[in-house]
Amino acid sequence: MEEIKRLKRELVVKGSIIDYYQDTMQIPNGNVVKWDLIDHKGAAAVVAVREDGKLLMVRQYRNALERETLEIPAGGRNGRQEPTDVAAIRELEEETGYKCDQVELLTSIYTTVAFCNEKIDIYLARGLKERGSQHLDEDEYINVEAYSVDELKQMIFDCRIQDSKTICGILTYAAKYL
Repeated sequence: MEEIKRLKRELVVKGSIIDYYQDTMQIPNGNVVKWDLIDHKGAAAVVAVREDGKLLMVRQYRNALERETLEIPAGGRNGRQEPTDVAAIRELEEETGYKCDQVELLTSIYTTVAFCNEKIDIYLARGLKERGSQHLDEDEYINVEAYSVDELKQMIFDCRIQDSKTICGILTYAAKYL
């Protein structure tokens, strides 16, 4: 493959979650083109398995879709230096009220490779301990639910679960451990 060269990167908008850049690129045929880039600090998600085998899920409103979604617990890192396993444990506790001592990496995904560098590390958590109440951010309203893997797989196949990290997490867990 011939070389593609970045000539310039300009910050267009600095956001609270993402930054939007426009890159000026020279492609192999010599043309100079503009490409968009959404820069993200990264995130972590967790497939949390209770003693009864059911997975903890969070139901929340998602503004981009204008509806509620059913997802595995997840959230952004508190800065690029925060290890994603630490973020996964924190998000599990904040969103569900369950605690775990350690997590195991299941898989890593890039959510939208054409224009975004968001990477989500998806972890497995077992040995959960219910610690009590959620500790939600001021803009979060989350219901915690639990489902069997078979129920969740059926929701995926029926297109009722469409969130990519959730689909990857559940199906990777099922393929590796069931």
